[in-house]
Amino acid sequence: MRFVTYAATTDGDRAGADRVGPDQVGPDRVGVINGDLIHALPDGTSLIELLGSTLRQAGRRALAEPADVVALADVTLKAPLPRPPSIRDCLCFLDHIRACRKAVGDTGPLERTWYQIPAFYFASPASVIGPHDEVPISPGSAWFDFELEIAAVIGAAGRDLTPQQAEGCIAGYTLFCDWSARDLQGLEGQLKIGQAKGKDGASTLGPWLVTPDELTFDLDGRLALQVRAEVNGELVGTGRTESMDWTFGEVISYASRGVELRPGDVFGSGTVPGCCLLEHLDFGDLAAFRGWLKDGDVVSLRADGLGEVRQTVRAGAPPHPLAARPDPTAQPHRPRVNPAASAVPYTKGLHQVGDGVWAWLLPDGGYGWSNAGLIAGDGASLLVDTLYDLPLTAEMLSGMRPVTDRHPLRHAVLTHANGDHTHGGQLLPGSVRVIAAEGTAHEMHTEMAPELTAALQFMDLGPTLTPYLRDRFGQFDFGGIRLRAPDRTFDRRLALDVGGREVQLLNLGPAHTEADTVVHIPDAGVLFAGDLLFIGCTPIVWSGPLANWIAACDAMISLGATTVVPGHGPVTDANGIRAVRDYFGHIVEQADAAYAKGLDFQEAAFGIDLTEYAGWLDAERVVVNVYRRYREIHPDQPVLDRFALFGLMAEWDRRRQSAAVGPR
Repeated sequence: MRFVTYAATTDGDRAGADRVGPDQVGPDRVGVINGDLIHALPDGTSLIELLGSTLRQAGRRALAEPADVVALADVTLKAPLPRPPSIRDCLCFLDHIRACRKAVGDTGPLERTWYQIPAFYFASPASVIGPHDEVPISPGSAWFDFELEIAAVIGAAGRDLTPQQAEGCIAGYTLFCDWSARDLQGLEGQLKIGQAKGKDGASTLGPWLVTPDELTFDLDGRLALQVRAEVNGELVGTGRTESMDWTFGEVISYASRGVELRPGDVFGSGTVPGCCLLEHLDFGDLAAFRGWLKDGDVVSLRADGLGEVRQTVRAGAPPHPLAARPDPTAQPHRPRVNPAASAVPYTKGLHQVGDGVWAWLLPDGGYGWSNAGLIAGDGASLLVDTLYDLPLTAEMLSGMRPVTDRHPLRHAVLTHANGDHTHGGQLLPGSVRVIAAEGTAHEMHTEMAPELTAALQFMDLGPTLTPYLRDRFGQFDFGGIRLRAPDRTFDRRLALDVGGREVQLLNLGPAHTEADTVVHIPDAGVLFAGDLLFIGCTPIVWSGPLANWIAACDAMISLGATTVVPGHGPVTDANGIRAVRDYFGHIVEQADAAYAKGLDFQEAAFGIDLTEYAGWLDAERVVVNVYRRYREIHPDQPVLDRFALFGLMAEWDRRRQSAAVGPR
């Protein structure tokens, strides 16, 4: 039998049955499915009261003498047990654990304990939702995921059960989705005390509770069902439930040791292998990952005999921030002050830098703290870059409104593909035409997805890299970002008319990235240099070659702009461009000399004399710059991914700080 808990819509209109509000549905009812009809039990009956020996008897009575008969299509289905006494989510499929560990870089074998006892944690009964309810993303999460599971529901109370007795206590089965905030889960996992906010956002049960006699079991007594998970109609994974390492009987027996299980207690199976997003994450092939769940995604989970749950994901509320507690073992926080002189006050916000030209500045110019620009003509304006996250971009667009209300945004230029210049694009009006170099458009599809950048904030990457990344990236909010692709691309050069004034776009890359565009406003003598220019902070060569960057500096100087807005750091002039050019000349000279001495690139980077450039912020980026130079000299150098390079930068920085403190 298939039992449901439902609410009839007051107008009986199927078109709105899955979307009606609380004022349009009646009280919860319980019934038995018979074809496309529900045979209702008497008013006031709850499914949890029927569990046990009376369940099938009550079902047969409802089929023979229903209190009401309604079409399944005319009701709103609730969770079969809207508020179960308890929910234990088990980890019955060890292949799921192995795949999740592999996804985050842990390729070692499982600890022996996984094979000795079944694992489970308690989920929140208060967070149970129905099979068609909308699912809010957990506050503060950028890595929201689903997990397709099967749940067994206890029908008879028991304590200290054998596995065989435990199987006999199961009243029925239902689909179970454990909605998971993977980033919150990863951070909380470092506390080593179990699951918390990463797992209690929502748990779906439904669409109905099915008694065991209607389902298939293998010869060993394992539930044998085919399952399927889709997002927006695209297959994510399929699997079979008989691949369980721990059976329901075994996990229920284990949980009953010294504990009285009650009717309505729910036991989740854990994820059927392949049927969640995390298992498909591969940091070595990020382009193949579909991305985490976002507002508007539709998740469909199905299992033979158990039906389908189909739910739409919705943006959640932002979390209320909590101040971190003082860490008595932490090193004193190093103040970060950009040492460069500034042509205008180097403060956060909008600054006029020319006739009808403004810069939006974000001190101190380190990772993610980038600049943007606004160019106004007669009744139109152009934006140069967005910012690293949606709150920062929203604040900037609001701050620019006194100008854009009079001169509406018509164009937005992306100087390059890095997220601190592109992530806010979705907040631009649809009428704004986004323009970028062809190389930038290509690289935006191969860059780490915005929400994956959140890994820098919560993953445990060791005692040196973890604090380094959290210090650099911990203040940004990577949730809810959807990259907006350029509407128009160009190769090397493009002239735009912005309300009657000429704006020139020149792609001078590859250097910092695959393509690096500068924006020149000749009539104002202003140049937006993008990340070809870091002032008071160290540039970093993600693409190269270094000779291209030096040539790009010469090209920028030749434009004759009197005011230059860098991608990071304070507003400058041609002297700022010369400083960056000379920095790279120094790196080339030092790296080439080290290579000639037979030093490997790490020895060269860790032993380099930075002279006057040592005081620039984020000086450890020299590691990447020397690495790129060595690859230019000898392309057979080992290829390192960004995490490896970040690890070396963190170590360079740690050694430098230790040397500055000196022996104790």
